Amino acid sequence: MAEGWAKYHGLEAQSAGTHPGQSVAKKAIEVMAEKGIDISNQVPTNIDDVDTESFDLIFSMGCGVSCPNLKFNDDWKLDDPYGGVLEKYQEIRDEIESNVRHLVE
Repeated sequence: MAEGWAKYHGLEAQSAGTHPGQSVAKKAIEVMAEKGIDISNQVPTNIDDVDTESFDLIFSMGCGVSCPNLKFNDDWKLDDPYGGVLEKYQEIRDEIESNVRHLVE
C-alpha cells in the first residue's frame, strides 16, 4: 500500500518485505481500489533481493520486524493488517497515506 500511495503522490518508490507472500493481499488491493489506486500488478519482493544502496529514503512499516542490516529514516510503527478484517486494512491504508503526504509536503 505504501508503494501505491507514494507513486500516486508522484514519488519513485519500491516496496519489499521480510516475509513477502505470493501476491499482494486481496484486502490491500480492495482498500486501495476504494481510493482509486490499482496495486494489483505489484509483486511482493523480499528485502534481501533489493539493492537499497541507491535509495534516498527507507521507511519501515514497523509490524514488529527487525532489519539490522538496513538503516531506516523512520519507522512508521504500523500494525500488520494481514489476516485482519477489512476495516483494519482501511485504517492502515489511511495511516500510510498520511505518512506519505508528509513526505511530499
